[in-house]
Amino acid sequence: MKYFKLFIAILIVFSKTGNILCEENIFDVNNIEITKNLKSNNEKLANRAIKKGFEKLKEKILTNSERDKLSNLKFADVKKLVSYYQIKTDEKSTQENQVIFNVSFDREKLHRLFYERRVLYSEIINKEIYILPILKKDNKNYVYNENFFYENWNKNNEGQLIEFILPLENIEIIQIINSNKDNLLDISLSDFFREYPNKNLAFVLIEQENSKPEKIFLKTKIQGKNINKNINIKDQSFNSKKNFYEKVIAQLKTDITNIIKTENLIDVRTPSFLNTKLYFSKNNDLYELNKRLNKIELIENIFVQEFNNEFTMLKIKYLGELEKIIDKLNKEKIQLKLVGEDWSLKII
Repeated sequence: MKYFKLFIAILIVFSKTGNILCEENIFDVNNIEITKNLKSNNEKLANRAIKKGFEKLKEKILTNSERDKLSNLKFADVKKLVSYYQIKTDEKSTQENQVIFNVSFDREKLHRLFYERRVLYSEIINKEIYILPILKKDNKNYVYNENFFYENWNKNNEGQLIEFILPLENIEIIQIINSNKDNLLDISLSDFFREYPNKNLAFVLIEQENSKPEKIFLKTKIQGKNINKNINIKDQSFNSKKNFYEKVIAQLKTDITNIIKTENLIDVRTPSFLNTKLYFSKNNDLYELNKRLNKIELIENIFVQEFNNEFTMLKIKYLGELEKIIDKLNKEKIQLKLVGEDWSLKII
């Protein structure tokens, strides 16, 4: 009878796991501003919000090349992807013609679409990157002072997916640059960011000639992987040097964001499986585990393989790399540990 009750409890808990609910769902798009006019009705406003929200969603989770795979998707099909939408009440807003929507897209339907069209999407776990842009002009390097890129890098952060963190003025960095002024690209990223080990890092060198940037070099270290890139931006139809410099910053942010997206791609066509044991220490371990796993978007499903009075053997279906799953589990205070050849789960 005791085993029967335990078996029923397991089925009740994990039968709810097929449709994962996440507090911070990456398929949610919030604060979509829509301007209404005299001809606008609720349906038209909602349709505009859905269309705008889907564009924002693609920008958030898809690289440029993957976005192209959905370029011919009809709005009627986009609308079918919506789980729900709501109008957000903003008491502080003074614009009567502004309506703010929150739109939630259905995870399973999106996965089905991505599967059919072979689309890889990105779920970025670590959205911080430490960056140091250096301006080189007239054979002189400008780091903190008289450097437009350092001073203005974070002035426009609207709609920004990645959080760019610039290091504070540091005499050691100045000394490193002065000692290597003719070969800045040979300086290791870890020398620039000694205080931030195991972080995403980026170094940008903008070489200016004839009053405009001629060469731009980007060095990054994303999730431990070194990725370098040369960037060309043509100075066309800009009213001032300031506007052109702002364009350079915007382009660099886009390129860095795409690099980070590329290193966090998920292919729904190739899920992985993990067999693990959950050892019981408290009566509510199963319930607590399910509640925490429900917050992890990368976990698609959980299957009960075996159970007894000591542990439950689970088979977890997930997307992406195992390292990301372990990181997500740690954030939810679930320890996944390899003991010998067996994986085990522990609720912390």
